[in-house]
Amino acid sequence: MIKDVVIIGGAPPSTWPEMSQFKIEETAFIGVDRGSLYGVKAGLPIMEAVGDFDSLSESEWIWLEKNISNISRCAAEKDDTDMELGVLKAIEKYPNANYYLIGATGGRLDHYLGNIWLPLQERFLPILERLSILDNQNSIVYYLPGEYEIIKEADKDYLAYICLTPVRKLSLFDAKYQLDQVDFLYPRSLSSNEFVGDTSRFAFEDGILATIQSKDLKKES
Repeated sequence: MIKDVVIIGGAPPSTWPEMSQFKIEETAFIGVDRGSLYGVKAGLPIMEAVGDFDSLSESEWIWLEKNISNISRCAAEKDDTDMELGVLKAIEKYPNANYYLIGATGGRLDHYLGNIWLPLQERFLPILERLSILDNQNSIVYYLPGEYEIIKEADKDYLAYICLTPVRKLSLFDAKYQLDQVDFLYPRSLSSNEFVGDTSRFAFEDGILATIQSKDLKKES
């Protein structure tokens, strides 16, 4: 049974998170444009590939056709981004799964922002709380109003609360820096907070919020 869908964007594998967290027998892999090429070359069982593939050379495209049986190629001039097409394909094939976007950060800033804001689109709101963005430095998780307890990732040092819309009555109960029912009237990043234990609780009454657990990359000596 497929529990997780990993949707692979075009950022290089050096930006990917630790892939051993995904169990091959419970995970479907969907390639998006150049991410399809990276996925196959990394030995991942790519089930589907979508996009305009304008980032591939002709020889790379021919190679990809030989190595992935299900490819949906569209025109470069289109309303949806390649990543949006990848998420739509994932929902179509695996409507009850958890969705993880990798290869979605670290490149062009417009692509990065498009991916960050993707779950806010009305058509993706039903899966917002089942969609995450992961890379080798960050884990981004989305929330609708409610009260939550999140678990600290062992390799992450920092915790941020990102108000993607105006947010009302945000409370941070047991993080290093706490809040008590504070309103934010415009999108704002509350960065560089920290866990004080293995978990942290927060709540808010209106808006859309994301948390980011992150770490600094080790500098090469």
